[in-house]
Amino acid sequence: MENETPRVRLDPWSDEDAGLLRALNTPELTAHLGGPETEEQIVLRHLRYVEMSAAHPGAGRMFRIVLLPEETVAGSIGFWGQTWDGEQVYETGWAVLSGFQGRGVATAATRAVIAKARTAATQGLGAGLRRHLHAFPSAGNAASNAVCRKAGFEPRGERDFEYPAGRPMRCNDWRFDLGDPAQRS
Repeated sequence: MENETPRVRLDPWSDEDAGLLRALNTPELTAHLGGPETEEQIVLRHLRYVEMSAAHPGAGRMFRIVLLPEETVAGSIGFWGQTWDGEQVYETGWAVLSGFQGRGVATAATRAVIAKARTAATQGLGAGLRRHLHAFPSAGNAASNAVCRKAGFEPRGERDFEYPAGRPMRCNDWRFDLGDPAQRS
């Protein structure tokens, strides 16, 4: 599978996905995000994800990543509204289970979420409000920074960021122009 891009499907987050969130909450998978969350934080995050996926798509969405043709759940990805440098934007983030890393799953899912964010930014409640999709991987997270590059994001430099709340981190600001038909994922 080395030179092939895996096929993925993004399914809206649902009540049944709490187990996926717990599986993604390991020290290895959260090392660049401040470490694992408590059970209470996981429950609250899951509820936010379910609510987000039940709201209008223009507000954002969370998805489980399904690897095809196996129909195997491989991780999560989403996009949500954010204000960055005074501009209304979408932000994206992802997590891929360890057994699926290094196979292009995150890049394929990021390309798919770009298409969904582009649709949300041009139709319905999101129309005209958000032109850019940003990703903020930790400056030290080589794999996530490579996903941004491969998915067609433009680097905007290193920035200070706070994630989770109260924990400063150095991240790279990557931006994808959802309104530019020439910019393809």
